[in-house]
Amino acid sequence: MKMVTAVVQDKDAARLGKALVKAGFGATRLASTGGFLKAGSTTFMIGVSDEKLDDVLEIIKHSAKKRNRMMTPSFGMDTVESTVTAPMEVEIGGATVFVQDVEQFHQF
Repeated sequence: MKMVTAVVQDKDAARLGKALVKAGFGATRLASTGGFLKAGSTTFMIGVSDEKLDDVLEIIKHSAKKRNRMMTPSFGMDTVESTVTAPMEVEIGGATVFVQDVEQFHQF
């Protein structure tokens, strides 16, 4: 058995949740916050058999899309040069996925 932990952007959370339910997978959703852009994210914890792991990974891959966003970098310095910076395009979205072996599983 595996534990899949997938962190996705909030914009993709509903789509991923629906796709998992439609395919018959249960998941626990946790609200979380990303580090780089301080953007809202959702963490899904999904217990899955070894045989179904690839199915879950495909659902995540197709539900969490990467997109580009314009942002103005802020480096937290008090100098004029650090606050007057040109906007830049960054890639956001997609999913960060961790797969771990589960030694035991109990449901009480």
